[in-house]
Amino acid sequence: MTKYARRRAVVVGEAGGIGLAIAKRLVEGGASVLLAARTAEARALAVTELGSAARVVDPSAVAEVLAGGAATRPDTDTRTGTHTRTGTRPDSDTRTDSDTRTGTGTAPSTGTGGHDRPGPRVDLLFADAIPTARPLLPYIEDGGAIVLTSPTPCPDAVRALAAELAARGIRVNAVAPGCIEAPGSGAVPLPPLGRLGAAEEVARAALFLATEATFTTGARLPVDGGLARP
Repeated sequence: MTKYARRRAVVVGEAGGIGLAIAKRLVEGGASVLLAARTAEARALAVTELGSAARVVDPSAVAEVLAGGAATRPDTDTRTGTHTRTGTRPDSDTRTDSDTRTGTGTAPSTGTGGHDRPGPRVDLLFADAIPTARPLLPYIEDGGAIVLTSPTPCPDAVRALAAELAARGIRVNAVAPGCIEAPGSGAVPLPPLGRLGAAEEVARAALFLATEATFTTGARLPVDGGLARP
């Protein structure tokens, strides 16, 4: 399937569950994917699930990888989860959790202009929060799309970022997942649809906003089985 062929995507935030489901659908559709995972365990799982079709790095290495111009080359060793490309930070996949809580690294510019930095441009960015996405704004292709993938950003914040990036033609939308099945989640009240949702269902909604809802920006789409109904 080549639905996302020639697309360059970055998935940052929580690499398990929803993030991994998004990355899998992108890879299956032919996209080049850079996925950030916070722990060695999460990186190993992502490599197992995605194989050599995606690049898996520590969150602190994302901006560095983009600036280095090789964001879309899947060069993570699929057996060990370590980098094989020369020039990358040798310890970027072996940091402890305490080293990776600082976010995605520092981009060359924290502004929103898309013409003042080196490296490849990214068509699609999936991030769990606005602070996670903001350092990567200079790398996003004009006319690209950002989808926020956690229920945290409030509608006003989504609309504000959409307005900020509208001049570059970048659409900003959000999915607001709720009642999504996850390992160890335990018993939870069911939403009106009578079942828990799957990460794959959130991924489909996120990819719709990113690639098909081409005249939509500033929207927040609940994916919660009707939990947030009026």
